[in-house]
Amino acid sequence: MLPATSVLCPLLLALGVLPLGAVAEGHVPVLLWSTRSSLWDRTALAHEGHITSGREFHAFLEPILHQNPRNLVLFLQDSLSVDDFTYLSATSEREKPLHNIQEVLNSSESSLVLPAVAWEAVRHLADYLQKKADWHLMYMNDVDASGFTPSVSKPNLIVVTLQSTTRGSGIPAAWSVVENEEKIGRLTEFLRGKAMEFSAIYSALKPSKIHRSFDEISARRRRLMAESAVATVPYPPLNVTNGTDTCIIFYATNISLTVNETIHLDVTNQTFITRAADTSSSSCSTGNTTLSLKYYNLTADIRSLEIRFAMSNQFYAGSARNWFTVDRVQIIANDNAPGALFSIPYASSPAEYSFHCQLVGTSALYGAVMTPSNAAAKSWNVLISEFQIQGFHVQNSLFSYASDCTGFFSAPIWMALVSSLVLLWILAYGIYMLMQLTTNDKFDDPRGQPLSVSLME
Repeated sequence: MLPATSVLCPLLLALGVLPLGAVAEGHVPVLLWSTRSSLWDRTALAHEGHITSGREFHAFLEPILHQNPRNLVLFLQDSLSVDDFTYLSATSEREKPLHNIQEVLNSSESSLVLPAVAWEAVRHLADYLQKKADWHLMYMNDVDASGFTPSVSKPNLIVVTLQSTTRGSGIPAAWSVVENEEKIGRLTEFLRGKAMEFSAIYSALKPSKIHRSFDEISARRRRLMAESAVATVPYPPLNVTNGTDTCIIFYATNISLTVNETIHLDVTNQTFITRAADTSSSSCSTGNTTLSLKYYNLTADIRSLEIRFAMSNQFYAGSARNWFTVDRVQIIANDNAPGALFSIPYASSPAEYSFHCQLVGTSALYGAVMTPSNAAAKSWNVLISEFQIQGFHVQNSLFSYASDCTGFFSAPIWMALVSSLVLLWILAYGIYMLMQLTTNDKFDDPRGQPLSVSLME
């Protein structure tokens, strides 16, 4: 888990990029947390200032909807903005409306802060969630857990309607936020005391509008930038040895698999935190290396699961150097070889380097696409976030310089180049036209005969 300061940093820095004057117009902040670990990859989030669309927001909800057991708490108030956590908290140092939210996010196994989400998606969030599962639905207008009776056979969806916030002045709104986030903290602690696995969402039905001056914005932006903390790596990479020395290094922030769109697996914790993955079948040599990750008793249907990354090191005359490539990814369930076979066409780097890609998986939108090589592979959906691997020339058990999967001439770079060329052509044409300007001296020649017109004519 990351400290609350680093968890909330995207929310606070969003103040520096929202428009002056009316804040949070058209979007609302969304806070998510869960007792399950490795649900979200915060390093893959878009830059500050990005407004999360409804489709992107629903993608962030998928890990919550696919976890088992599925218990979800939805905290909704009438309006909310990022200023409710910062600008309004400045009314009194004693109030600290952010205190309980910080504690909840910091003590949760997984947490995610989305500073700006399209409010149309959040407005219909309750209806969207109800369609995703056969819930045992409970509505609460106040955080009174005396009659709380969760279902054992069905997933539980608890919709908590928080008190409305008054926008007439800053202090009433601040007190409303204080009371609401205290209620969130109390209910969260109550559910944890029941040893209940659950996830929670805190947002609002519509954005609020708060006006502030330019000086206040500038001062707060400078303070937040000075206080922002740099997130640290949550766990070390996985090292595989050949008996004496480390020969393979592997790292990822999320390893998720789905088979037949029904069984969802997350093996991130077993790989990097508990180190439950069996790597004894891995092999290392100067020409070929295989990383084998084997897991046991994941579900009732999958007693064992093995993921193999086959890599090769070859010399290419065109570049006059050795390159290593991730030739094949193999997924074997219940020891039914060969299982699902995938190829990754562009996963390569110089042999002395490691290979890194922000997203690796079966989706065509990822940086490195796993292409099915047999019929069994079409039943699997794979997502690996912040994928980095090195199978050759490992020194001191550390990654070498990383060769990224993003090509130099990517779509944004092409757009920038074309735009620059168009602007350069316009500038050159403008300079050329200015150089062609000449004076109209037909009627203004001091050396010539002056023009005279007789009044009699």
